Amino acid sequence: MKDRRSKLVKFTKKIDCDTLITFEPENLFYLTGFWGEAIGILEKNGNTTIIAPELEVGRAKDESIDTKVVTSERGTALISELVKKVKGKTPCTDCQNYSVMQSLKKSIPKIKHSFEPFENSRLVKDSTEIKILKKGSRIIDEMFELCTKKIKEGQKESELQALLMGYAIEQGMFDTGYKSTLNPLIIAGGPNGALPHAQVSNRKFTNGDLIVVDLTLRYKGYVSDSTRTFGLGKISKQAQEVYEIVKESQELGLKAVKPNVTCKSIDDACRDYINEKNYGKYFIHSTGHGIGLDVHELPTISYRSKTNLAKNMAITVEPGIYIPNKFGVRIEDSLIVDKKPIVMHKFTKELVVL
Repeated sequence: MKDRRSKLVKFTKKIDCDTLITFEPENLFYLTGFWGEAIGILEKNGNTTIIAPELEVGRAKDESIDTKVVTSERGTALISELVKKVKGKTPCTDCQNYSVMQSLKKSIPKIKHSFEPFENSRLVKDSTEIKILKKGSRIIDEMFELCTKKIKEGQKESELQALLMGYAIEQGMFDTGYKSTLNPLIIAGGPNGALPHAQVSNRKFTNGDLIVVDLTLRYKGYVSDSTRTFGLGKISKQAQEVYEIVKESQELGLKAVKPNVTCKSIDDACRDYINEKNYGKYFIHSTGHGIGLDVHELPTISYRSKTNLAKNMAITVEPGIYIPNKFGVRIEDSLIVDKKPIVMHKFTKELVVL
């Protein structure tokens, strides 16, 4: 935690601030080890304070590391307590609530809004974070093995999701709470697989389906993310061809990953191959993204990205091809950037036909 706070202080100074205030639970957890409803304050000397409503104080004291915990009532009282703590300082904050931000500006005219200290600090993972990500990835591999035993004709997408989530919870993994979906997982059979972010439905798996299983789950706060596409019964020639193209594209992307190369070059490696095979118009999303305390965090693995990869960044590589009203194929791994990337998922990428 001391090293994290030193990094945060360094990036806070770079934007001419002397104090860091966080409202976001992911950033609060990164700073203190506590995930909950509270405000975190980091001073330039490394001293850290949590201001929390009484219902969170007990847990904040138990879970936070080297952090002073102050009790306050919710709402305006919480903000008043914050103002007292940082009055006369030059703070920056990740607060996304407009009315709260306006109130803070009245009391603390020098306050700045910025995500930069947290974004920059969280880009490169420390050894503790990498250990957690690897463990989460191993559990996801076990869930893919479970798919090979449980997927069958006539089964609903929702039934498979229930089986997988039951196993995940038993292993200490939980839904990410991602706001853009109503479901914890993506399980998409047949034509539903042509929707990259398909909602889990009651559609039953049928002979000839390709089934996209995207498992994005949180273990000890950190998100692991992997996708495999399974076949069921007799798979069409086109579906087999597309699967092999995506598999080769993903392999090329993985081989391109190393420190100091551009994120764009990873996207290019995957996309150029799919373009060569005349399926470019069906690859409709970026090649990957950073993972950590958020489902999607920096860096973005996209043709638009100007970021260079660095050792110990955690990213995904996930090309896909989506044929409208027919099927989709996506293959995704989470990995740690190194001279030779550390791919955290070991489950086969050969087409498993059930």
